[in-house]
Amino acid sequence: MSNEVAPRAGRERAERRETVVIVVLPYLLLASSTAITVLHTGSVHLSAALGLTFVAAVWLLWPRLLNRSRSAGPVIGVYYAGLMVLCACLVALAPWYGIFAFIGYVHAFLFLTGPWRYVGVVATSLIMTVTYLGGLSRITPDDLGVWVAISVVSIVLAGTFFYFADTTEQHGHRQARALADLHDANARLEAALDENAALHARLVTQAREAGVLDERQRMAREIHDTLAQSLAGIVTQLQAAEQTMDGPSASRRRVAKAMDLARGGMIDARRTVHAVEPQVLADSRLPDAIGDVARGWSETNDIRAVLTVTGDPRPLHTDVEVTLLRAAQEALANVAKHADAARVGLTLSYMEDLVTLDVRDDGVGFDPRAARVNGAANGGFGLAGMRQRVQRLSGRLDIESEPGAGTAISASVPAIPAGGGQ
Repeated sequence: MSNEVAPRAGRERAERRETVVIVVLPYLLLASSTAITVLHTGSVHLSAALGLTFVAAVWLLWPRLLNRSRSAGPVIGVYYAGLMVLCACLVALAPWYGIFAFIGYVHAFLFLTGPWRYVGVVATSLIMTVTYLGGLSRITPDDLGVWVAISVVSIVLAGTFFYFADTTEQHGHRQARALADLHDANARLEAALDENAALHARLVTQAREAGVLDERQRMAREIHDTLAQSLAGIVTQLQAAEQTMDGPSASRRRVAKAMDLARGGMIDARRTVHAVEPQVLADSRLPDAIGDVARGWSETNDIRAVLTVTGDPRPLHTDVEVTLLRAAQEALANVAKHADAARVGLTLSYMEDLVTLDVRDDGVGFDPRAARVNGAANGGFGLAGMRQRVQRLSGRLDIESEPGAGTAISASVPAIPAGGGQ
């Protein structure tokens, strides 16, 4: 912004100075010449001089009508020629009008270009020389040589001054063009920098997304190749052991339960593989998944677990659904390990901006403050892990419990739609 203000301020100052020179100075010189001429009561051409003064005052309006433009072409040339004729006539009538004739130099510099400037210098110098000699009436044939000599000196001096002034002006124009080009280059550079910054931000985002995608695919492969394969081997071995047992027994039931647990682990492993892949879950997958988890957990632990879904179930971002599914699994695992409950209620609530999972049991409860002081007693991926998952999505995990009154866990996360950003 400062690059634009400085040249604009300079142009405004130059325009104000030019306005003074074009508008004020000519009338000031004309008024001075007229006043001195009027005080010279001996002038016999006073009426004619005053008449030409009025004409000159009107003639000086031309530059204003032409909007002070040098590109007016022949029109401005006509103006300047008329101005010289009026100056010559006024000086011929009263030599004091030589003061006004000085404006010929100024307007030659302002309105004429190229060789025509020097033509204006010659015309103005010839008129001014008449003033130097006291007026046209005092120039006799014997004084013509003096008039020519003084005119030549005036022309040389004024021409030299115009040459340096013209050189300075051209240098100023080149400097102004250079500054304008520099400003344009700076503007283009700033635009390029902004574009590069935006491109860099997009590249960083794409790189981050690509890294997340690669990590998810790596995790999916590792889970599939390790945990899922191990569970499949366990099921195979348990099936073989079951076939070698004779008749129902406690051992046979335990083997059957172990097989059920292993199959459940395989289902969880496959679900995790699909969840970490860069795909959105199918419509209403989360309620089905939590329902399957609750039913399997209820059958395994002989504890009644009921899932209630409120609101409008809809596909959510994979991270949201995985977080809530893991919260349900961890909460149920904690109930089985610590609660000694007879009933568990799960409520999955879909709201406009949030989706909430509430897990309540009627077990023995605990003191959450003591648990925070003593640390997680149920392993590294207990309540602390659940809280980290929820907070990673800018969500909130609330735990309400007291000894003998059961436990309520509420996990709330933003309802990011499937395919939406985080």
